[in-house]
Formats: sequence, C-alpha cells, structure tokens
Amino acid sequence: MQISPANFDAPDLIALLRDYLAFAQQDACTHAFGIAELQRPEVQLFTARDAAGELMGCAALKTLDTTSGEIKSVRTHEDFQRRGVSRALMTHLETVARGAGMRALYLETHNTPPYAAACRMYEGLGFSYCGPFGAYEQNPRNLFMHKGL
Repeated sequence: MQISPANFDAPDLIALLRDYLAFAQQDACTHAFGIAELQRPEVQLFTARDAAGELMGCAALKTLDTTSGEIKSVRTHEDFQRRGVSRALMTHLETVARGAGMRALYLETHNTPPYAAACRMYEGLGFSYCGPFGAYEQNPRNLFMHKGL
C-alpha cells in the first residue's frame, strides 16, 4: 500500500469522494467535506493505492491550530474494505500531525449503525469520546472523539 498526497485530477478519487458524500448525506451528515473543501490550504488529503495503482481509500487532516488537527473524510473503497486501509490512513495522518507539531487530534462522527465499524476502529486506535470541539454543536446523531499525540 502506497499512501501519498491526493491528486484531485484523478477520476477514481473524485468518484470515491462523491460516493462518500452520498453515503454521508443519507445519514444527514452535515459536516462532511465536499471536494472543494478538501482542497483548502488547511486540509491535506491523502490516498492509499495498491501496487497496481488502484485507489484503496482516502483520509484528510485539517489543521485546527498550531497544536491540533481534525480527521476528515476517511473512506475505504468498497473493493478494499476490511483490509486495514482506513487504519493505515489513520496511522499516516497521525504521523503527519506529529511531524507538524500537533499534540492532539479530534474527529466528529455519527452514532448510527453505518458508522459503528468506524467508531470501533477509532476506539482501537486510542481515540476516546469527548464533547464538541471547535464550532461543532451536539445533536442526537453525532459523536466527538479525541486522541492526544
């Protein structure tokens, strides 16, 4: 698996991001980043590809301030699910965050069944539940997590 900065000219990446947004919208996820938001200067999107160059997944790190970041847009392509792709991307984001001097990572997700596996993965990676951060507000569907680096 090769993890590298995203190429927004890659049609397979755009297709995966559109699938991710459709998935997020079905669960009334109003905080999912669109393609334009993922290209903002404070956001770094990374892709994972196999040896043949097939897109396996993507994940983004948004800089919140000089010491913290937010995980965004973690998505594994359906052909590569349950192979550790999202876990590898998360580990990469932690490495990038540490390299940038960040001491904490946050994320917002949902407490609905489609997000249960993701929540288990985040817990397994050492994230713990916390209250809202930044401009987020609590609602009946969202969860917030934090990990010190």
